[in-house]
Amino acid sequence: MPASSCARHVVFAVAPDLVLLDACGPVEAFWRAELAMRARRAQATPISADPCAYRVTLASVAGGVLPTFAGMPVVTERLDALDTATIDTLIVPGVPIDESTPLQPELVAWIAAAAPRARRVASVCTGAFYLAAAGLLDGRRATTHWRNAAQLARRFPRVNVDPEPIFVRDERDGRVVWTSAGVTAGIDLALALIEEDCGHAAAMHAARRLVVFMKRPGGQAQFSEALEAQSAAGGAFDTLHGWMAANLHTELSVERLAEEARMSPRTFARRYVEAVGRTPARTVAAMRVEAAAHALAQSRQSVKRIAADCGFGTEQNLRRAFERRYGVRPLDYRARFSAA
Repeated sequence: MPASSCARHVVFAVAPDLVLLDACGPVEAFWRAELAMRARRAQATPISADPCAYRVTLASVAGGVLPTFAGMPVVTERLDALDTATIDTLIVPGVPIDESTPLQPELVAWIAAAAPRARRVASVCTGAFYLAAAGLLDGRRATTHWRNAAQLARRFPRVNVDPEPIFVRDERDGRVVWTSAGVTAGIDLALALIEEDCGHAAAMHAARRLVVFMKRPGGQAQFSEALEAQSAAGGAFDTLHGWMAANLHTELSVERLAEEARMSPRTFARRYVEAVGRTPARTVAAMRVEAAAHALAQSRQSVKRIAADCGFGTEQNLRRAFERRYGVRPLDYRARFSAA
C-alpha cells in the first residue's frame, strides 16, 4: 500500500490457513483512511493535526504465496525481512483453531521478538492465540471469536478472557494491546485504531466507504439479541423477530405478538419457548436494552427520547434495565462508547 513517507507502518503477521477476511477487512479500512487523508491533504484541509496515514505489509514466516482458509492464496513478504523495520502497529489475524491445532512456533517467536518494537499490538479473532503464546496477553483482558473463547481460556489460563465484546483495548505498563472478535469484528477494530490515530472524521469516512452499517463500539456484544433469538429458533420466528426489532416502541405483549404470528396466545407462548428457549417477554426486554445501547452510542438523543423509542416508557425504567444488563447508567455508557 503506497503512502507518504511518514505513514504509520502496519504489519500483518499471518500464518498458513489465514482467515482471509480477518486481514483483508482491516487492510481495506486502513486503505480507505489513507485515501481520506490524501484527499484532505490535497485540499489543504487535513482531518487532524497529524497528516500521516498508513502503509501496510502482509508478512509470513516463509514469505511468498500463502494458502488461506478460503482457498484464495495471498502474496506475503518474509517476516525476517522486517527484523529491523519500524513497526507502528503489529496485527495478527486468525486461523482455524481447535483443541489439537498447533501454533506455528516460528511465528510465535517472531511476534514475541517484534512486539516490543511496535507502538501497539493487536489480534483479530483467533490471532489472540498467537499473542497469548508469545506471552503478550498474560494478566490482560482479551477477547476472541465467541466459539474459541473457552478454549483460549483453557489453553492460556493467565489471560483474562472476555467472550462478550467486539474488541478490547488493554493498556498497562506503557503497552497497548488490542484484541477483537472474529471476522468482520476486525473491521470494527481497524476503525477504532484509525479513530485513535487520525480522528473521528477519518474513521467515519472509512466506515462510509466500506458501507459499514454502523461503527460499533467495542463494548457491544458479539451476538445481537435479534440474531441470537433467530439462531435459537432455527428460522421459525425470523419474520416475527424482524418485526419486533422494528416495533420496540409499541406494546409487545404476548397477545400482540401472537396476533402478529397468527397464533392463539397460549399456542404462541408455548411454541416460542420451545423454539427459542426463553419467553417472548425476555426476548423483547433484551432487544429493547440492546436498541437503547445502540442509540446511546450512535446518537445524541436524550435518554428520555431513547426510553420512549425503545419501549421503556420512562427514563427510570430504562435506567433500571440498563444497570441490570450492563452494570452502568445509560449516560455513563454513552460517555464510554459514544461515536456521535
